[in-house]
Amino acid sequence: MKKKFPFHIIVFLFPACFIYSIFMIYPLIDTMRVSLYTQNLLGENMDDSTGVRAFIGLRNYYDLFFNDTWSWHFWNALKNNIYFFLLHISIQTPVGLLIAAFLSNKELKLKSTYRTLIFLPAMMSIVIVGYIFNLILSSLWGIPQTLLGLVGLEDYVQPWLGLKGSALITVSLISIWQFVGIPMLLFYAALVSIPEEILDAAKVDGSSGYNTFWKIKFPLILPTIGLMCVLTYVGNFNAFDLIYAIKNIYAGPEFSTDLMGTFFYRTFFGYQHQLGNPTMGATVASTTFGIILVGVLIYLYAFQKRITRYQY
Repeated sequence: MKKKFPFHIIVFLFPACFIYSIFMIYPLIDTMRVSLYTQNLLGENMDDSTGVRAFIGLRNYYDLFFNDTWSWHFWNALKNNIYFFLLHISIQTPVGLLIAAFLSNKELKLKSTYRTLIFLPAMMSIVIVGYIFNLILSSLWGIPQTLLGLVGLEDYVQPWLGLKGSALITVSLISIWQFVGIPMLLFYAALVSIPEEILDAAKVDGSSGYNTFWKIKFPLILPTIGLMCVLTYVGNFNAFDLIYAIKNIYAGPEFSTDLMGTFFYRTFFGYQHQLGNPTMGATVASTTFGIILVGVLIYLYAFQKRITRYQY
C-alpha cells in the first residue's frame, strides 16, 4: 500500500520557512541585486537619461577591490577582521577548553558557581561593556596605572585604546574576556557527555589524567571544537557592536580597529560629510557574506569530513 504524503509536516514547517524567507532569504538576495546597480550623486539609484536603474554588473566589486576610494578601507577592514578572528581562535578557544577541562573534574567543588561567574559577562550588554572598559582604560582615571604602580611598573602604562598598534589587540582581548564563557560551556557539555565506561577503561589501563585528556577526551570533542571555530569565524566577521561601543563608528585611531561591519555601516549610512552609498554598502555586505560562506564551506568539506572519518 502506497504511503500518503505527510502534509502535516508542511503545515508545521510553512510558518517558520515563510518567516525565515521574508526576513532572511529575500533581504540577502535583494542585497546582492542592489550591489549590481550604481548610484548617482543625488543619492538615487536612477539613470538620469533613461529614468531606470543603472545596471553596471560587477563594477561595484571592481571598485571595492581596486579603486583607491574604496579599496584601502576594504583591505584594511579585511586585514583587521582576519587578525581579530585569529586572536579569538588562538586565545579564546584554548582558554575556553582549559576552563572546561578544569570544571569537568568531578572532585572540584562549587563548579556551578564558577560556570556562572565565567559565563556572566556574555550576558551583559555590549554597550555597557564598552563604556566600562573605556573608563577602566582611560589614561586620566583608569585602573591600569594604579595597579601597575603598586608593583613598580607604572612606566609601562600606555593609552592602549588610543594607540594604532595596540587598539585592535585591546578590543580583541575585551571581546575574548566577555565571550569566553560560550566556548567554555560548549566544551564542558561535550566533556561531561563522554561515556564513563571509556574513561574507566583508560583508568584501569593506567592512563594518566594528561594522557586521558589528549588521547581520549580531546579526539572525542573534535566536532565541538570545529563547531566552535565556525561560530567564532561567523561571529567575528559580523562583529560591529563592540567596536561601535568602544571606538565609535570611526574605528580609530586611523581606522586601526575598523572591521567589515563598521566599514559597511559607514559605507551604507555615511559619516561626517560623506553621504551614504546604498549600492556600495550592498556590495560590502555581499562581499562579507561571500567571505563567510567560503570559510564555512572550507570547514565543511576540508575539515568536517576528516573529523567525522577520524571519529569513526
